[in-house]
Amino acid sequence: MTDLAYFRDANRSRVTAAGIDTFRYERVTGRLDTLDEWTPAFTRTARECLAEAENAAGPVSAGDAYREAALWFHFAAILPTPDALAAEAEADRALERAFALLEPTAERVTGADFTGWLRRPAIPGRAPLAVVVPGMDSSKEEFTPVGDALLRRGLAVLAIDGPGQGALATGGRLEPDYHKVVGRALDAVSGRDDVDADNAGVIGLSLGGFYAAVTAAREPRVRAAATVSGPYRLTWDDAPAFVHATLTLRAGGERAARAFAGRVDLAGTAAGIDVPLLVVEGGTDVIPGVVNGAPLAAEAPRGSYLLVPEGDHLVGNVRHRWLPAAADHLANGLSGPAAP
Repeated sequence: MTDLAYFRDANRSRVTAAGIDTFRYERVTGRLDTLDEWTPAFTRTARECLAEAENAAGPVSAGDAYREAALWFHFAAILPTPDALAAEAEADRALERAFALLEPTAERVTGADFTGWLRRPAIPGRAPLAVVVPGMDSSKEEFTPVGDALLRRGLAVLAIDGPGQGALATGGRLEPDYHKVVGRALDAVSGRDDVDADNAGVIGLSLGGFYAAVTAAREPRVRAAATVSGPYRLTWDDAPAFVHATLTLRAGGERAARAFAGRVDLAGTAAGIDVPLLVVEGGTDVIPGVVNGAPLAAEAPRGSYLLVPEGDHLVGNVRHRWLPAAADHLANGLSGPAAP
């Protein structure tokens, strides 16, 4: 599938951008001899964080430790093995404990095919809503910093796991018609006096970028969208073994994975995105079998394109080059007049 050194290097910026301390990551991964040790080592470190939370002198320190535990559990699960996926449930529980201490106003929102957290900004009134969508092997825990940036701009944030993702990794199958998932999530928070689900934005990362683009085209309540390292098209036969293994596990078998990959194609969909769309990608992000987002930005009527030349996949190595711009894009798009 891949070797340890490559996997460690490929995920370094992703892990640290999510909030894991760089030096702790280096210490943990530096002790590994084979990739088979990845999930046990990350799970052990997550449990160390849980112990740190239990022994913390104050609620903020405890909450921070639970939040870090959630990340270690999540990244324990990114290897495409059934045993690894079990860690996602523990990541979900750790984040719940973190929010209970750090952000007690956060609310769990769950439907038939999603679960997530609704967070509201510290300003009065009915806030526009941004939905944060993870990708092939990511989760709501991983992109909590993206939600933080949106909250600071006055948006409410609903970060979700959909079928085959995060807390639903073992109980669902990847869903190419993801606009239906987002639609049901918006239904779940509609009619509130503190959140405006009819004035919604969506940001998706990695495969979540494809999901976000499909949602922007087909969900009328979405008024602005952003994609980060999202595929325009995925060709199964040209994709690497790691993508094959991950999709096979999370889609429910190779046949289902091949069918899913065949649906990852925005040709014909991009032209129907009539809301402001920001497409972000890194110049060094080259994955065999994946057509990146430039055609999406070109074909969407209100598309714009932000290429970060030195950026990697998820552009985690230079997050300052895109996250403020993407957060401002959504905030500005939801504060202005609705698209015709």
